Amino acid sequence: MEPGYTMEDIAPIAVLMDELRSEDVQLRLNAIHSIPTIALALGPDRARDELVPFLQDSVDDEDEVLLALAKELGRNFEEYIGGKQFAHVLLGPLENLSAVEETLVRDKAAESIAKIAEVLSTPQIEEFYIPLLKRLSQGEWFTSRTSSAALYPPVYNKVSWSIQEDLRKGFAALGADDTPMVRRAAAKWLGPFVKNLSKQHVLSDGLPIYRRLQSDDQDSVRLLTVEDLIVIAKQLTPPEVKEQLLKQIRHSIADKSWRVRYMAATHFNELAEAVGTELVREELIGQYVQLLKDNEAEVRTAAAGQIPGFSKLLEKEVILARIVPCVRDLSHDASQHVRAALANHISGLAPLLGRDATIEHLLPLFLHLLKDEFPEVRLNVISKLETVNGVIDIELLSDSLLPAIIELAEDKSWRVRQAIIEYIPLLATQLGKPFFDEQLGNLCMSWLGDTVFSIRESATINLKKLTEVFGVDWAKVQIVPKVMGMGQHPNYLYRMTTVQAITTIAPSLNLAIVQAEIIGPLLQLAEDPIPNIRFNVAKSLEILATTYGNTAEGREFVRKSIVPVLEQQKTDSDADVRYFAARAFQKASADMLG
Repeated sequence: MEPGYTMEDIAPIAVLMDELRSEDVQLRLNAIHSIPTIALALGPDRARDELVPFLQDSVDDEDEVLLALAKELGRNFEEYIGGKQFAHVLLGPLENLSAVEETLVRDKAAESIAKIAEVLSTPQIEEFYIPLLKRLSQGEWFTSRTSSAALYPPVYNKVSWSIQEDLRKGFAALGADDTPMVRRAAAKWLGPFVKNLSKQHVLSDGLPIYRRLQSDDQDSVRLLTVEDLIVIAKQLTPPEVKEQLLKQIRHSIADKSWRVRYMAATHFNELAEAVGTELVREELIGQYVQLLKDNEAEVRTAAAGQIPGFSKLLEKEVILARIVPCVRDLSHDASQHVRAALANHISGLAPLLGRDATIEHLLPLFLHLLKDEFPEVRLNVISKLETVNGVIDIELLSDSLLPAIIELAEDKSWRVRQAIIEYIPLLATQLGKPFFDEQLGNLCMSWLGDTVFSIRESATINLKKLTEVFGVDWAKVQIVPKVMGMGQHPNYLYRMTTVQAITTIAPSLNLAIVQAEIIGPLLQLAEDPIPNIRFNVAKSLEILATTYGNTAEGREFVRKSIVPVLEQQKTDSDADVRYFAARAFQKASADMLG
């Protein structure tokens, strides 16, 4: 043992060394997660002089361990080694991690280096960070060069003019690298890098890098340049965009690879907003129509998702002349995914077109989509009816709406049935009470008897929401008698649903209805032969006691009607019933005293 060190001084680092050499990956992982604690035990000086060099030398061969180390070093670890003035010490281990083979580890290491860059002073950046960046950028292995691309944006604005020039040249070299993975990283980080450049340097340095990457022979590189294009366009004036970027915009939208066209379609609205209204009218309308008619379903799906956003930038006449014909074609598209995307967004055109044009052009398409064979298409139309209802009277749709709702409600997939249940309160608001009672009331009750528990549960929540939409008086007539009637059903699942429905709906009702319509049948179910029903009754009584026990009349109701039953249930033969009854009794008693 070295003189001057006690056993306690040596122990933390020795334990860490032993654990990091263990064959058990979990032990090594635990050791990495404990390095903040070890650093605290060692103190700042020894953490800097011993712990960090040790971590730098011991590059594990297990990616999971390396990923954990990269994360830990980026979590304000400089606080354990003496503060910001020593943060650069952490760059050593992270530099090693930035060159490993596993992408996740490299990305996390680069992210941690970027976090450390935020706390470094300009002298620290110029003395320690920039040399590291140059080493990674000129590394023999592509892995280090790939990692370096993410490290240019965080420090560009913190360094001197001459170093900024070197950084621009360094990034340009990455954009022209022989390895596609490096060029891909350059394309990914070009946008964030360009945001830091002055307009002069965007034109002199950013644009040439972008053009080189945008014409790359690898589509995985080209698809990443779509977002770079938007960033550059935002930093230029509309005439400059037209002069400098029009050719690239055309190329990206008409790229031979569907993946690039898909990215262009996904970000089309952002691009349209960045280039300005003049170029949208002159150029982008035609390009957008081209994407809506693309050969690939994925591209048409992405383009369909941009319809309302892009149409906001156009005049009504242009929408009717150029966009609506494409929408009409998409509503008959062979791909169900395209039709589903259209159904999700077509309603956004209604406020832009106004009542008459919506009735003439969009209403037939809504009616057609409501009859689609694919449930998701019908669901998407129904989910967005609120937007349409603000423009036209929803009764115009009601003849087609009802068959679509009933078909979805009886769909063989329970997830489809559940989705339509969730839209019912929204539809109720749009359709009004008379139409709902006549056409959909029985349907809502039938879901309470569904074979799938999730549907029965959703159906009870649906009744609660409908009570909130139509009011307590409506619920007293339309819901409560039907729900309570199910409590007499010979099948125990129906009786169980009654109890669960009461538990859910009761807080939305009032004490008078509970006393007159609900408490009697519920207390009968407290003596049901099935224990599951009895303990659910105890849960329901607990909800009633906590909901209504806050007034003098409510406390009297709890004391007379609820507490005696719970006292009886506390001696039930079933352990679960006794447990829930005791819990409910405790809460009911507390409410009475309160």
